[in-house]
Amino acid sequence: MTPQPAVPATPAVSAVAAARLVDATAVLVDFARTLRAGGVDAGPDRVQAFLSALDQLEPTQRSDVYWAGRLTLCGSRDDLERYERAFAAYFGDRPAPSTPRTVAAPRPRPVFAAVAAQPGDSGPVADGTPPVAALASSAEVLRHRDVDGLTDAERTQLRKLLAALALDGEPRRTSRQHPARRGGVDPRRTVRELLRRGGEPARLRHRARVSKPRRVVLLLDVSGSMAPYADALLRFAHAATRRARGSRSGGTQYRTEVFTIGTRLTRVTRELAHRQPDTAMAAVSAAVPDWSGGTRLGEMLRAFLDRWGQRGMARGAVVVLLSDGWERGDPALLAAQMRRLHRLAHRVVWANPRKGRPGYAPLAAGMAAALPSVDAFVEGHSLGALEHLAAVVRGAGDA
Repeated sequence: MTPQPAVPATPAVSAVAAARLVDATAVLVDFARTLRAGGVDAGPDRVQAFLSALDQLEPTQRSDVYWAGRLTLCGSRDDLERYERAFAAYFGDRPAPSTPRTVAAPRPRPVFAAVAAQPGDSGPVADGTPPVAALASSAEVLRHRDVDGLTDAERTQLRKLLAALALDGEPRRTSRQHPARRGGVDPRRTVRELLRRGGEPARLRHRARVSKPRRVVLLLDVSGSMAPYADALLRFAHAATRRARGSRSGGTQYRTEVFTIGTRLTRVTRELAHRQPDTAMAAVSAAVPDWSGGTRLGEMLRAFLDRWGQRGMARGAVVVLLSDGWERGDPALLAAQMRRLHRLAHRVVWANPRKGRPGYAPLAAGMAAALPSVDAFVEGHSLGALEHLAAVVRGAGDA
């Protein structure tokens, strides 16, 4: 079978390490995965429509990819903002053309020349060349890289991709009901419709219960052993908290609450609510007094439950601990507090960056003590692992 020819390298591409070949379909499907992590319901049917649209266009042209994805992967007005954010993170943040390109005849799908981002790269090249290939496939490679081993250029790209993530709690049905096409009969609306028609027969009106996401509580370990992952995990937390739910009793109510744990417990939800990630990181840095210190997980978890959790913050919520499980205190205390947390929360998820390393086993005393009270034990070392964590929190991923 004759291999497909690769797209000729551009000067910007040839300045970096040797390229490897990646099929365009894999890159585009990976972009759809990024959209799903950002909260867009880009299911298999929409992805297939996306690929079919690009069969009529040119997958190496940024404008073609942008408009094909916008018209096929977005299903509501809310999806448009999420799509813009994810597209800019994945393909670069230059503005897209205001109108789609004229549809051309179908052509074979090419093979992209994939290049990982390297220090000294000059960035995307001008339109008319295939920057989509280099940027997209480097993002695909970056998804599975351990955060601890990234270069400065890769960390910059990772931050853009993390900013496109969304974190919603598992949906739950409330006691409130709203009009719906299906569901139980709504007597009041049905009777009003009959009266409006003067007693003539009318269609039954239906109602269904309103669903809303559960609260998410993130407990983020900022001790010395977690230092290589702290920035990425805080940016993940920032993406989760940037949308406030509303106001209650004069204060802001957030769908996601974030605490740092080490030798002290610090609530940083308000600091992370800043719209700009760098501003939020600076505010957190000023608010947290125990960066890269020791770890007293049992004591900090007890402090959280005594002050916040038992009052209702953890009750019925999805609680996520992001820690490697190293514990300087008594593991028995951690085990007791984890059992207490498990009784309050809807689900307890533990994300451990060390779990992504070959040969890992949960032998640390703290990790071993906590695991019996954990509903889902997942990795937390890479972008792909954090996307999977987001899916687990939504109840859509396997633990």
